This record gives sequence, structure tokens and C-alpha cells, in this order.
Amino acid sequence: MTGTNRLLILGLIAAVMGCTRAAGDSAARRTGGAADEPFVAASGVAMEQMMKAMAIRPSGDVDRDFVALMVPHHESAIAMAQAELRYGKNEQLRRMAQEIVVTQQQEIAAMRMALR
Repeated sequence: MTGTNRLLILGLIAAVMGCTRAAGDSAARRTGGAADEPFVAASGVAMEQMMKAMAIRPSGDVDRDFVALMVPHHESAIAMAQAELRYGKNEQLRRMAQEIVVTQQQEIAAMRMALR
């Protein structure tokens, strides 16, 4: 793996981890009994699962590593969008969440097919 490719992968991991920490920090400040508690819990589970799945050892194949990182990222987006569909009230955001589910599933399938 070239230095540039390794740097790209490490940068992607660092960016996602930074976003996850920021989201976790704001969720931790919430008090019990909040109306959005089920949504926050579902989103937190999705983020935790994503971070575990993204803890990969670089394989030396940038394309495979890219897909290995992006699939859990997309799966987490799907889980959060499904939580919005379950708990959200804003119709515009619910439509966007439904689009996210569909497009992210399509992108996962396309990335996996591209590696065949």
C-alpha cells in the first residue's frame, strides 16, 4: 500500500471517529426521559456497530479497504434513517430518510458488485 493510500484510509477513519465522538458527546449531555430517547438510543447503537465494523486492518488493496469502510458507514446511515422513520414526525425528513434507505442500499450493492 502506498503512503498516500494509507493516509487516505487513516484520514477517513479519523474523520468518522471525530464525528462519532461529537455525536456521542452531545447525546451524553441529555437528561433522562427526553422525548427523543428511543431515537438517540437507536442512533447510538448504529454508530457503535459502525465503529466496530470499521476497525479493519488495511489489506493493501485500496478498493477493498474502501468498500470495507464504506459499507458499515452506509449501513449505519440506513439504521439511523430507519430510526427517523420510526420516531420522527417531520414529513419532509421522513421522506428524506426513506430516500436514504433506498439509495444507501443501492450503493452498498453497487460497491460489492464492483469488487467482483
